[in-house]
Amino acid sequence: MKKPIISAFLLLSLLLLGFCASYKLEKTLDPEHQEFLSKVRYIITRQERKIFLNLPSAERAKFIEEFWKKRDPDPDTEENEFKNQYFTRIEEANQLFRDGGKQGWLQDRGRIYILLGPPDERETYPRGYSFYGKPTEIWHYGFFPIVFIDAAWNGNYELEPLSAYHIAEINKAQMEMKPEIAAEKVVFDFNLRIEKIKDGNILIIIGIPYKNIWFREEENRLKTEFKILIEAFDPSGKKVREVQKDYPLDLKKDSLKDTMGKEHIMEIPLSLDNGSFTMTIELENKTDGSRVRKKISLVV
Repeated sequence: MKKPIISAFLLLSLLLLGFCASYKLEKTLDPEHQEFLSKVRYIITRQERKIFLNLPSAERAKFIEEFWKKRDPDPDTEENEFKNQYFTRIEEANQLFRDGGKQGWLQDRGRIYILLGPPDERETYPRGYSFYGKPTEIWHYGFFPIVFIDAAWNGNYELEPLSAYHIAEINKAQMEMKPEIAAEKVVFDFNLRIEKIKDGNILIIIGIPYKNIWFREEENRLKTEFKILIEAFDPSGKKVREVQKDYPLDLKKDSLKDTMGKEHIMEIPLSLDNGSFTMTIELENKTDGSRVRKKISLVV
């Protein structure tokens, strides 16, 4: 039976949920991160929200950067068209829907405007359809109408679902603005340090952020194995040293929470003669086959 593969970053976010309710975590956010979470309420997935709340404060800026990068329709350009359009629609909603007791983008009309854009046609009935009617607006997107009614006569127009189909279409539009991240693969990378010991001996220190590691899930444990290939070349390009070794990693599932913001460290001693060398270090995670290769120069 094929064992499930899971990212430490995603699994950790789920494990931490049992320790603190989301509303309590949200209260601990600084103003900048509270503002971000508030503004993206219509497009952030439930899983992304949980991950964000459980991240250390220092890692939230990177999350925000990746959040918008996922939604960039053309990553090859400097401009993120999706992000620009989203915030432009928020500003427009605030200008268009000033009544109702709260900011326009937080009202039903604002939400639909942000998700679907300006309607093709907007009918307004400030006095309702009839003498006893209530203020009504009908927005048309092609042949698809959306109705808003100000039942309390206070400027707060609420969405009036004409049918289950209409609500389904609105939800579909909202979900199309949310990327599927459940199986998203994080970028595999490692940090590298070289320490000189003595007499030509060096210590290669590899640090892999736990959040970037993909594991096999076996019963109540998380396992993977790293394959390391180290090659050293002299100035003529001749290979003078090669080290190839497998390093297993085995964790209890419930201990993953303790790895937040930490690295898995591997130390590999290597002996070289005095001189200048070029060294390549290749690291592979055997669980998912991800591989990264780095090249450095050093003098012993």
